[in-house]
Amino acid sequence: MTSPRSILIAGGGTAGWLTACYLAKVLGNDPGRTPAITLIESPEIGVIGVGEGTFPTIRTTLQTLGIDEATFLRETTATYKQGIKFVDWLRTPKDGGHSHYLHPFDAPYWVEGAGLLPYWLLQDKAARAPFAEAVTFQPRVADADKAPKRPYEGNFSGPLNFAYHFDAVKFARLLEQRGVTLGVRHLRGTIGDVTLDDDGAIAQVTSPEHGALEADLYIDCTGFSALLIGKAMGVAQTSVRKYLFTDRAITCQVPYEAPQSPIHSYTVATAHEAGWTWDIGLSERRGVGYVYSSDHTSDTRAEEVVRAYAGPMAKDVATRIIRFDPGYRETQWVKNCVAVGLSAGFFEPLEATGIIMIEVAAGMIAEFFPHAGRVDAPADLFNRLMRQRCEKIVNFLKLHYCLTRRDEPFWRDNTADETIPSELRQMLEMWKHRPPSRFDFLTDVETFPYFSYQYILYGMDFDTDLTAARGSYPNLEAAQRIFDKVRTFGEHAVKDLPTHRELIEQVYRNGFIDRQKDKIGSKKA
Repeated sequence: MTSPRSILIAGGGTAGWLTACYLAKVLGNDPGRTPAITLIESPEIGVIGVGEGTFPTIRTTLQTLGIDEATFLRETTATYKQGIKFVDWLRTPKDGGHSHYLHPFDAPYWVEGAGLLPYWLLQDKAARAPFAEAVTFQPRVADADKAPKRPYEGNFSGPLNFAYHFDAVKFARLLEQRGVTLGVRHLRGTIGDVTLDDDGAIAQVTSPEHGALEADLYIDCTGFSALLIGKAMGVAQTSVRKYLFTDRAITCQVPYEAPQSPIHSYTVATAHEAGWTWDIGLSERRGVGYVYSSDHTSDTRAEEVVRAYAGPMAKDVATRIIRFDPGYRETQWVKNCVAVGLSAGFFEPLEATGIIMIEVAAGMIAEFFPHAGRVDAPADLFNRLMRQRCEKIVNFLKLHYCLTRRDEPFWRDNTADETIPSELRQMLEMWKHRPPSRFDFLTDVETFPYFSYQYILYGMDFDTDLTAARGSYPNLEAAQRIFDKVRTFGEHAVKDLPTHRELIEQVYRNGFIDRQKDKIGSKKA
């Protein structure tokens, strides 16, 4: 009988521990019969919690890992995220006037024969509601600081689609606890030398604290330093800075003005002169950061911007600068080494792509895991799928920038044709006369659904002229009934749903309510 293979994960944090937990859960925890997983992390290296935001896919991931929602919320001081609110991305604010739109997580409602989008496009531009507000009631709920569910709609379920904001350090600790329970061997120590064999594969990793560590498959989760795949194996990263200009972020943690301050259930992304700020509401603080281009502003000016945005409560808080080169490794699985997380690549915190890519990589490694035969047998397929996914992410992120009408140099440079990927330029040309559809996107290499593109495109006031196709959309009355229904549903939801803070505090104290047990208890009383 062939002995099961071994896996060594270098680095902890979200990337290391999420990967370790996922592989342990999916591949099994039966010593001598399933792969042995070891994770080594340095206690001296902190977690880079750049965004602390997620996409709805995280709910399936947490369920797979066997972490219930209430525990996750409580242990990571997490809150709900129903989307991203983009402020001032369309135009530079003047005379106190601001523009905004929401990218909600709920899919648009549907009308027979087509989505609602064509019927929205054919409405009077001056009179119609904003696109996201017209096709789903989630924007109304989120703008009212209401939660996406009620306390008796338990584990990961609810009437509205949602993700989370969380404390990245606490999340890593929770995953660590779960990983150890699932049988992951946890070593605390640093990585010294990485020895390659004659074929260029990793022969062993040496730790001053633990000596030589050998495995069949090595997973590099060492962050920007990329100690295995980058430093030792020499695999270069491809920069995408010609498309995505931001290369720095200055971050801070800001307390609320009052303990019961409302908590937004979306990330607030506000455009500024040379980049944008994120504003994430956790239960006890806000996570605020300014993502900017060092070619268009200075670090000193960036600190002024982030402090002015964060307000008086940020007066004495510490800030830190994170430098990054936006890009990715085109080959992320090389011989017996796979890069996951920041070591594989990083774009910017916009749309929480960092954690999504960790989820994708962990899922694919588990699916492709070579229990026998060549360890690098899945490498070509893995690399092709990840490379295509990275290219699509660049397109999606650039879409947020290239339609702007702001007048600062950073934003004007973002609209130049040569800074827009050719595939995105082709799609924008098509979308002048038809809206994006699901056939424009290949599910297996797309991170975001087609309606996410619609929310960004029409939130940025893109003009799709459907005049010539008007006759192809005859269900005007049915569409109007659904538009009316969306508005009515929104009114009811705002009345029925608890505030975001109320739900969070309820779950922290008591978890979710078992409605059936609650009914039984009431009858007995």
